[in-house]
Amino acid sequence: MQLTKYEQDMYDGEYGEGKAECMEILMSLGKIYDAECMVPITSAQVSGVSYKTIGDAGLDFVVDLGKKCDVMLETMLNPAGVDIENWQELGFSEEFSKKQVDIIEGYESIGVMSTCTCTPYLVGNSPLINEHVAWSESSAVCYVNSAIGARSNREGGPSALLAAIVGRTPYYGNHILENRQADMIFNVDYDFKDSIDYGALGYFTGQIVNDKKPYFRLNDKVSRNNLKLLGAALASSGAVSLYHIEGVTPEADYASCCDSFGELEVVDIEASDIEDTILKLNTTDKMPDLVCLGCPHASISEIKEVANLISGRKLKADLWICTSKAIKAMSEQCGYLDIIEAAGGKIVSDTCMVVAPVEDLSYEVIGVNSAKAANYVPSMCKLDVVYDSVENLIDMISE
Repeated sequence: MQLTKYEQDMYDGEYGEGKAECMEILMSLGKIYDAECMVPITSAQVSGVSYKTIGDAGLDFVVDLGKKCDVMLETMLNPAGVDIENWQELGFSEEFSKKQVDIIEGYESIGVMSTCTCTPYLVGNSPLINEHVAWSESSAVCYVNSAIGARSNREGGPSALLAAIVGRTPYYGNHILENRQADMIFNVDYDFKDSIDYGALGYFTGQIVNDKKPYFRLNDKVSRNNLKLLGAALASSGAVSLYHIEGVTPEADYASCCDSFGELEVVDIEASDIEDTILKLNTTDKMPDLVCLGCPHASISEIKEVANLISGRKLKADLWICTSKAIKAMSEQCGYLDIIEAAGGKIVSDTCMVVAPVEDLSYEVIGVNSAKAANYVPSMCKLDVVYDSVENLIDMISE
């Protein structure tokens, strides 16, 4: 790999042992993927935060790294395993929660922001088109590549953290313009009625394309919230890190003008494909005793929708809306938090139903409007799932 003088000096230890170790690992990763050089990045987003997923080994790694070096640039974390400020109210154990606090404090000691969210682009970490970043949460990678047009590979948590420390990442994969072309075209003959339709489309096509880059032709325009849900589903059922939607995403015109575009395989998506997928994502016909919204983390407009639906009603089951601390604070300022809490619901910050140990609580069935959550909850939390629209889920648990 060709290094600049600054990169070579970091590798040689001129800037400390910690950065030298980071460069060594990143160069080894780059060699695996035949990267010719490193590329400067403007931000990072690090997964591997929940104590449920990384355990004591992950905690030790962060603490040890914090003794050697700090991050160079804006770096945010993925959701933690609990709401750090309200874990007791939600019923999580003291032992788990204290370990989770230790992990967050370990990251903070390196200079990582303590904001824990899978939607960093909603709270200030929003790169410009063509900027290079090192993000690791699969749904965030899909969004930043596709909806924003910045460039990131699907980093592992450790590699994203190492990239944040040295401000560089290997130049391969999605960082190279030619690699961002579409691999398969999907004609979608469907009139979308609800956000769960976009999640179902993503889940269905993700299974077909795996790690390829799909190009969608849809009947209607797509909101940012639905781009978020579509990409999250694509990344969870497959390994998609970039997709294009004709007339919507910033690089769709580039993808359709490539010489090989007309030779790509074309797949027609029928209404039955989406409708059948919605049915398959439901694992039970029982009513949920917990409804969890916000996977990926809810935007302020999604929280407003819930507040409007729930205003003046009372809940007979629990409701969590998962989002970042910043969006929760905005919800309070807008009055949405008061409306939701008056009905018996909660806005839960900096965690989500997938990485939290909800299986240790008394719930049996979780209602979700996220295809990603519907995919992961049965395996990661050992609970049944009801996959339905926000409106229907609220009706199920309201008096």
